[in-house]
Amino acid sequence: MKPIAEMTEDEAAAVRFVLMDIDDTLTREGKLLASSYRALWNLKDAGLRVIPVTGRPAGWCDLIAREWPVDGVVGENGALAFWEEPQARGLPILKQEVHPEAIRNDHPILARIKERALSEVPGLRMAKDQFARLFDLALDFAEEEPVLPLEAAERVRAIALEEGAMAKVSSIHVNVWMGKYDKLSMTEGFLEHRFGWKPGAGDRELVFVGDSPNDEPMFSRFPLACAVANVRRYGEHIKRLPAFVASQEGGDGFAEIAGLLLTKRAFPKILRY
Repeated sequence: MKPIAEMTEDEAAAVRFVLMDIDDTLTREGKLLASSYRALWNLKDAGLRVIPVTGRPAGWCDLIAREWPVDGVVGENGALAFWEEPQARGLPILKQEVHPEAIRNDHPILARIKERALSEVPGLRMAKDQFARLFDLALDFAEEEPVLPLEAAERVRAIALEEGAMAKVSSIHVNVWMGKYDKLSMTEGFLEHRFGWKPGAGDRELVFVGDSPNDEPMFSRFPLACAVANVRRYGEHIKRLPAFVASQEGGDGFAEIAGLLLTKRAFPKILRY
């Protein structure tokens, strides 16, 4: 990973979309920071498309799409997307899309995984936001006390894979679902049909910022992917790291990345003949 300061002016100038994880990317100790929220507004005011891509639930996505300065949000690790569509008159209308392979979280395999994980991993518990989820299970190993080691999260992930489900480890939860999709597959489809983004040609139009193993598909896909400094905590748990890394952690690291991106985009160009 290169320091974010090494992103070039030409790279920054080509960016049209800024996507980001939420937990421990925009937040610190569970709180959305003033610096990172202001950075979202700065990016939006600069004319960039701003889209969180998160493991958080559908219920949170409804609020984020309505109340944050964003152009949409991908939630539940790619199960769904929410966005507002402006109308000629009156208030915008909230729209949503569900991944074609998404399966509701009352599936019997998920029930079996839940039972096994809670019995085999001491201290594990269901995430408090589970009531707001439609398609996945969120098993909490680090959002609240007791904070369990990453080895416990990896054991939960292994149980899910043994039972035939998908699973990703975030900085706080292990998310488990049925259906072959992830943050990346839903994000690419959403960008393509909503904004006309083209894979391949548009890869360098996108900056993604994340922090943890469930962001790895995004890190490995996009050449301008970035991480906040706390990504270093995961060591060998992330095999494909992003191109750039901030010097600061969490929301302050995101603000650092956003500020540098906007500064380099505004830098005057020398005409070449």
